[in-house]
Amino acid sequence: MYEKQPKKLLIMNILDILQKYTDEDHRLSQKKIEELLKTEYNMDVDRKSIRRNIMNLMDCGYDIEYSESIRMVPVKKKGKQVYDPKTGEKMMEENVVWSDFYLVRKFTDSELRLLIDGLLFSRHIPYSQCKELVEKIEGLSSDYFRSRVKYISTLPEDKTDNKALFYNIDQIDEAIRTKRKIRFKYLEYGTDKKMHVKKREDGSERIYLISPYQMAAREGKYYLICNYDKYDDISNYRVDRIKDIEITDEPWKPFEKLKWANKSRLNLSDYMKKHPYMYSSEDVQVTFRVVLPMISDVIDLFGTGVRFSDKDETGVTVTTTTNERAVEQFALNYAPDVMVLRPERLRKKIVEKLKMAVKAYGEKK
Repeated sequence: MYEKQPKKLLIMNILDILQKYTDEDHRLSQKKIEELLKTEYNMDVDRKSIRRNIMNLMDCGYDIEYSESIRMVPVKKKGKQVYDPKTGEKMMEENVVWSDFYLVRKFTDSELRLLIDGLLFSRHIPYSQCKELVEKIEGLSSDYFRSRVKYISTLPEDKTDNKALFYNIDQIDEAIRTKRKIRFKYLEYGTDKKMHVKKREDGSERIYLISPYQMAAREGKYYLICNYDKYDDISNYRVDRIKDIEITDEPWKPFEKLKWANKSRLNLSDYMKKHPYMYSSEDVQVTFRVVLPMISDVIDLFGTGVRFSDKDETGVTVTTTTNERAVEQFALNYAPDVMVLRPERLRKKIVEKLKMAVKAYGEKK
């Protein structure tokens, strides 16, 4: 039970009740709001005050829905019933009654669940921060939504433990905005299943100096698309594996000046289509053959811009321009259902790797 509160808090308490207890499927009458004000805030309020404060909330921009109904009520004057002088009957008048109040949410419950699922299926957000974010998203709906969400207990324990993730995102965003290079260390797993700073051959910690261009999510991982200062190509780094990030005073290297940029600015949509595995290598036009059941996989991975030809009862030929290492990985992952036809150089490279795999399995005793 709350301590008795001053009347000036009435409007805030009514808003709190609407936020906690109402949505499109759960509505409150003025009487019920009156009861909740009494039981939860120890406030005795008449219905006229409730209606007046709800109208004030609506005037302030809150989207509150309600229903109207007409009720016949006795006419009274100075608290006494008024009678018709001709008939002697009680005089009645129409009274508009407001009821079924609910606060319209900016997000539907299905949209909130979509946001929550996006967090839960991501592997780049630390467990504790993911849980906090989910709880904040739950708070955007009513208590009824919160009571039905049981996902928290199913959060995987193998999420990243890099607590600096959100700091990294803020720093990278600032560096992109100001077009400056960043410096950082990069983490990788060891056989002890713990993250360690990547080192050089001499044992010293490796420091990366890069020009950041964009951040993007792929398969539950958050990547930084950038240029490693030593080279003239594009690199991708996991944001959750970045450590000790620092924004430098050096201006970045413009994306359009990189070797693979073709003098164009970064087109993120096109880049993501050509880099399904987020590998860094040159884009090439490739032609490969797949079995018919894999058509959906091809479109999921390479987008609807692919071209199909020579379809028969066994398969179809696919042509697209994409990242070379991505096609190589795709062909190795799904062999023999995927067979690269062109370019010949890539075809031979895949054949040699498959031969090496067969040999390795054959030598294994």
